[in-house]
Amino acid sequence: MLAPALAGLVTTMTLIVAIGAQNAYVLRQGLLRSHVGVVVLICAVSDALLIAAGVAGVGALVDRTGWALALVRWLGVAFLLWYAAGSVRRAFRPESLTAADGTGAPAETRRGVVGRTLLLTWLNPHVYLDTLLLIGSIASAHDGGHVVGRWWFGVGAALGSVLWFGGLGFGARFLAPLLARPRAWQVVELAIAATMVVVAVNLATG
Repeated sequence: MLAPALAGLVTTMTLIVAIGAQNAYVLRQGLLRSHVGVVVLICAVSDALLIAAGVAGVGALVDRTGWALALVRWLGVAFLLWYAAGSVRRAFRPESLTAADGTGAPAETRRGVVGRTLLLTWLNPHVYLDTLLLIGSIASAHDGGHVVGRWWFGVGAALGSVLWFGGLGFGARFLAPLLARPRAWQVVELAIAATMVVVAVNLATG
């Protein structure tokens, strides 16, 4: 069952590496070294749950309820624009970007980080399209005459998510020396704001 598992891992890594709102937030928390484990865990577990649902065939049901995806899309657009505004506000308040010690900007509460991570994950229609629909449909092609094949594909896909988010979140700290000045953090925050706006526009017009 190595082949379907490897195929699932490659599929997830291909879909997930695009820099989107969720990845931008994971990267930011990794650079700040702020609740990184919690952020990575939420993203990976959420992906695993959605991948399992897609492999089980829930994606076909979701595909028939277009209103649900439309609702998530507009909620996602609103949240992304709100978060982008926050990033711009932080960028133009240099005194709040205390990165000189390499640990980053203002301390955030665990509850706030958990809330933002959940919203960025579950209010993203692309997550449902990628996991429930796309990965779910690809998994069905790996049955190999037996339903176990598709589940090994799902295991590989979930592992790909763990590797990506873990590497992105915990690997970001190695960039900390480059971000030891507030000016560098201004660039980061503005880049994140731009990413959020682009994703929001794509969601609204897609």
